[in-house]
Amino acid sequence: MKDFRIFDLTPENMAEYGVCGYKDAGKHKELRNKMEWFSIHYPLGLRIKVLFPESGGYQGMLEYIPGKYAHRPVQADGYMFIHCIWVGFKSEYKGRGYASALLDECIKEAKAGNMKGVAVVTRKGSFMADERVFIKKGFEVVDKAAPDFSLLSLKFDPASESPGFNTGVLNRPDEYEEGLTIMRSPQCPYTEKNVQSILATAEKKYHLKTRLIDVWDAETAQKVPNPFGTFCMLYNGRVISYHPVSNTRFENIMNKIQG
Repeated sequence: MKDFRIFDLTPENMAEYGVCGYKDAGKHKELRNKMEWFSIHYPLGLRIKVLFPESGGYQGMLEYIPGKYAHRPVQADGYMFIHCIWVGFKSEYKGRGYASALLDECIKEAKAGNMKGVAVVTRKGSFMADERVFIKKGFEVVDKAAPDFSLLSLKFDPASESPGFNTGVLNRPDEYEEGLTIMRSPQCPYTEKNVQSILATAEKKYHLKTRLIDVWDAETAQKVPNPFGTFCMLYNGRVISYHPVSNTRFENIMNKIQG
């Protein structure tokens, strides 16, 4: 017998339940941005499943969208694409099969939609799920991108063409202007924090030209020169951070670069 329930977040109820730890839309710009972004992409098939155990509150989330609209630099048309998954906001709720249960919901929907399968980008470390949870469900690595990103897919028909990274995009970060460029998407609420302070530090302390690009649509996200897709920090056309960082971490990066 299940000791949890899974249901959909919608544009109407997201403010009630929150997302990614943000629960107060009046207080958190991160949540307001996510709600607006969610409302735009919901009609395109974006879905967020949340998991609640019998006690303990919100302990799992899975976000996915048809691959055509994935906010990653991938070619995954025909696949259901997973943006993010997390379980066990409290440590005692880890290891209970919640991730597997959430993935089952996504796989079931992809099959019902006659899709080729399900795809996801993984990476060890912060901000992205480790590939092990997907390997256990039968996913296989079908592509890789520097420095340590993997693209996995679960094919319903082994003969289907595999999804892949947009390698042409990933290999051309030098097309961006000199100075500091930050690209961010409200798909990930954590891309809001620290950005303004980093831009101010870049201008005042390092005398850099700065540029902020807000990524709201899939077309732009699929051209980001970073497999993470929803965040990228470039210095003089070189990626210097593949995920959101603090202002202190930015200073450490710049001090190392400038010697």
